[in-house]
Amino acid sequence: MNQRVLAVQGLVKSFEGVHAVRGVSFDVAAGELVALIGPNGAGKTTCFNCINGQLVPDDGTVTLAGVDITGRSPREIALSGVGRTFQVAATFASMTVRENVELALASHEGDGKSLSGRGTGGRTAQVDALLERAGIRALADRHCGTLPYGDVKRVELALALAGHPKLLLMDEPTAGMAHSDRDALMAAAGDLARRARVAVLFTEHDMDVVFGHADRVVVMDRGRIIAAGTPEEVRADARVQAVYLGAPAPPA
Repeated sequence: MNQRVLAVQGLVKSFEGVHAVRGVSFDVAAGELVALIGPNGAGKTTCFNCINGQLVPDDGTVTLAGVDITGRSPREIALSGVGRTFQVAATFASMTVRENVELALASHEGDGKSLSGRGTGGRTAQVDALLERAGIRALADRHCGTLPYGDVKRVELALALAGHPKLLLMDEPTAGMAHSDRDALMAAAGDLARRARVAVLFTEHDMDVVFGHADRVVVMDRGRIIAAGTPEEVRADARVQAVYLGAPAPPA
């Protein structure tokens, strides 16, 4: 049985009376890719931000490998074992891929010397391993500003892995990527999840990516979960079809 890494229970978050998230509960196991999907305004990003510590939920709990991390700061949560990639990838364009990853490692290790640019701390092997896992070892000496966007996304994945996460949050991982690059990135994430036993939670608007790569799918609408299950189960759900395809919704 797979170990449960992330457990979200009864999560609630409102903004000036607007209920963005209403009693959301789900989990993600080690080695599993779970897609959190829904139309714009469904509450997906708010959920992510509550898990990541950028927002403090009004109610409910977030536990990581059995430890309650609800309301902790983003840095505390990152150090607890949560990595995150963002919809718009951010790297230091004037630095090489290797330098970007070295800096991420130094940050997670609290190495002020490396952060100030005075030495790499002997991390060559660690950097090479991370670049290999992200499929970009051949790009180690390229400056990030010269890379195609798909490769920048892979660099961001390597940066997220620098903290040896138990849980990886991927916010719209294929946004802005060419169609030819999307499957490759998600295949790399899936391979990472299975090999390193990392739990992966991702949001995504491309349904081909969702149904092609997720082990399970959780669907939100107006702050609530309306369906959850395997891609096949969710694809056949009448309420999901109503949310995405405009079909009539069944009676509540």
